[in-house]
Amino acid sequence: MAYTAGDTILDDEYNAFVGSSSDPYGYNHFAGPGSTIYGLNQSTISTVSAGATINASSWNALFTGLDNIANHTNVSITASSVSAGDTIAIRSALITDLANLAAAVAGGCTSATAISTPTAAGSSTNSGTWNSTSTIERSITWTDNATMRAFFNAGGYIRIDPSCITGIDGSKDDVFNDLTTTAIGNLDLKAHSTTRSGSGETLTTNGLANGFHDLTTSYTTLIKLTSDNSNYTSNTLEIQAKLNAAVGSATILTIKMVSTDAAGDDTFTSGNLSSVPTNPNEAPRMTLALLEAYPTDAEGLAADIRASSNAEVSNSAS
Repeated sequence: MAYTAGDTILDDEYNAFVGSSSDPYGYNHFAGPGSTIYGLNQSTISTVSAGATINASSWNALFTGLDNIANHTNVSITASSVSAGDTIAIRSALITDLANLAAAVAGGCTSATAISTPTAAGSSTNSGTWNSTSTIERSITWTDNATMRAFFNAGGYIRIDPSCITGIDGSKDDVFNDLTTTAIGNLDLKAHSTTRSGSGETLTTNGLANGFHDLTTSYTTLIKLTSDNSNYTSNTLEIQAKLNAAVGSATILTIKMVSTDAAGDDTFTSGNLSSVPTNPNEAPRMTLALLEAYPTDAEGLAADIRASSNAEVSNSAS
């Protein structure tokens, strides 16, 4: 039903403002454990019994919750408290406030500023040089699906930081350093997209439109780059991501980095006098580092929302 300022709120209408799971969404749907693109895993607000009087305390619980989510999302709303004895009346902007906050959460809280600086969440490096393929996989785990979903919905992201250990072969060191540190830079996996801080090289596969909510149990390519260095245009670097279940029940994110060296090289004797590396066919040791930038409790959330553990899944080079 339509409302104007001063109308009395009925119990079932108040309960819709709190608990509606259809558009227009209630507070609990986007602020509580939620589902799909909704949910910040905050404490839910109780509804009232049929025919019960809606007290000021119930009204204030809703507005306090709205204020907290508004503070985190940086969405402007008009919520305010009421006092015992006041007429419990619909605010003209309440439905608009609920809709705007729900939209912010669904979008991944892109305006949130209470996000930590990226913190180390595990790193793996090849045990030696290689001349064909290097594959490294690392995983990050959350306590449960509601926490994982809230991490991304609240604006958290996983930073993928690839690099290589140079000092093996000048040319191939340059190739893979260009592909990792320069061209990819920091690859930030967010709720609905992935951002790349680097530039350059040939963009072979552009999967940057994919974020957490787009992932499945099969690997999705976030980015694949091909070297544009002379004589090394067959060398590539690919970053992929997958979940251990559908978004609605997943708890583990796995990142995979595949580096390929398909360039042909000669091998020189150790006595060469031209400063040419003796093993130019060897590609440098690759490193896959993951970091988490987690939503903090600095601006409205009840607590920091963080991953619980991380691990190396595989690490091979040949």
